[in-house]
Parts: sequence; structure tokens; C-alpha cells
Amino acid sequence: MTIRLSSSAEIRQLIAALGGEDEVARESAVARLAVLGERAVEHLLHDFPAATGRARVAMLRALEGTADPRALAAARAALQDGSAAVQTAAINTVRAFLGSARADVARDALDALVSVALDPTRIAMIRVAAFEALRDLPADVRDPIRDALANDPDPEVRPRAGTASPRQEDAVWREAVAGRLPPAPLALKSALAAVRSTARLTELQRVVDIVRAQEHREADRARREEWRAVRGAVHQALAARNSRLALYDLRDSVLDADRLPVTFLAALEE
Repeated sequence: MTIRLSSSAEIRQLIAALGGEDEVARESAVARLAVLGERAVEHLLHDFPAATGRARVAMLRALEGTADPRALAAARAALQDGSAAVQTAAINTVRAFLGSARADVARDALDALVSVALDPTRIAMIRVAAFEALRDLPADVRDPIRDALANDPDPEVRPRAGTASPRQEDAVWREAVAGRLPPAPLALKSALAAVRSTARLTELQRVVDIVRAQEHREADRARREEWRAVRGAVHQALAARNSRLALYDLRDSVLDADRLPVTFLAALEE
């Protein structure tokens, strides 16, 4: 007779795996907790205040997947964490509530992200990540924030959140093709959007290789995932033009244990 764990016991084991060294087990636990949904939320929220490091990031990702409004308060609190990786994960979790059917939840999520984006005491990477989380909102909501950041005193924020000219985007792309990536993944992503239908296919393939090398060099997990998202977008640009260049990289990425952005799956479908 097969003995099955109770739901509560399974959740306890999954949460324990979130702080472990085994990355495959950790990613599997995040996915399973998200599927369990509201049954897992109470346990996650109970353990979250005492969690640190990778466990805290993984818990936020699981909470993001549940889309349970009870998670918003914890995610907002995590925006004050001293770790950039935790703050980035919290931004992604808060973003999940922007489209909530509950007006108060959507409002609180928006207020939290706008506050982070406009906070001059935070590092540029976090502020731009918060702004980028607003990208799917209507222009009348997003544009005033973009305009404010385009005139921000921080020289790292202005070019990354403001609207770059076509000439600037072309220059960023040419530099990337030559192997000189911009400091911010978002800058390359914007440049790609401008040239994706006109860039040579071999240039797109070369940028895939260059960005993948940057991912391997990147020590910060959150920044590594940002570069991976850019690589996925390049794959999608290749697929949209009916090209099979860099297909081996796409295949190897799917076999990798790391979580992949949806752009990789979109490229595969194309």
C-alpha cells in the first residue's frame, strides 16, 4: 500500500527545500507550491519573516505564482530587504497584483512599485526593475513615471528608464554585436526591440552567444535572470523571422535546470 503525505506535511517538505543547495529541488518546490495555491500560502506567509537569502527569494516566487492577495503585504515588506535579489523577487511578486480584480489590492501594488521606482535612495537596478514592472499598464498611468525618471538625477536611471532615440538604440546594438554589452540588460532589450526586424540573423545569433557568456559571469542571481530574459527575447526575434540559427542554444537552455522566461517557450512554439 502506498503511503501518501498529508497536504500539510508535503508543504512543509517543499518549504524546507526552498533554502537548500539543490537548485533542481528548489525550483521544483517553487513550482509545486505555486500549484498548491491557497493551501500553501498560509504556510509560506508564516515562515517568510524568518527566512533569509535564497529561501526568501524562492518563497516570493512561489507566492507570485499563487496570485493570492494575502501575499501582497509580505511582498511589499520585502521591498525593504537589504538584498537586491530579494527586492527584485518582491517587485515581481507585487507586479502580479497589478491586475487584481480587487481595486484595493491593485492600488496598493501600484503604489508600492511607483514608490520604489521614484525613490532616489535606492540603487538604479531596483528602481528600473520597478518601473519595468509597470510596462503593461495604460500609457496614462505609466508615462508620468517614465517622464519623471527620464529627468532623474541618477545617471544610471535616466537612460534606462527614459525613452532612447533610435540612434542611441542602434549604437547600443552595434556595441553588443561587437561584444560590448551595456551595463543594464534593459538597455539591450530596448535596442533589440528597435532592430529585431532589420538586424542580420547572424548578428542575432552572435548576441545570443555573447549574452549567454554574460549570464555565466554574472554573480548576482537577479541580474543573471535579467540577462537570460534578454537572451530569450533574441531567440524570439530569430524565431519570428523563421530562422533556426542558435537552435542548439535554445535546446540546451530548455534542458538546463534554471527557470526560463516565457520568451524561450514562445521561441520554441514559433
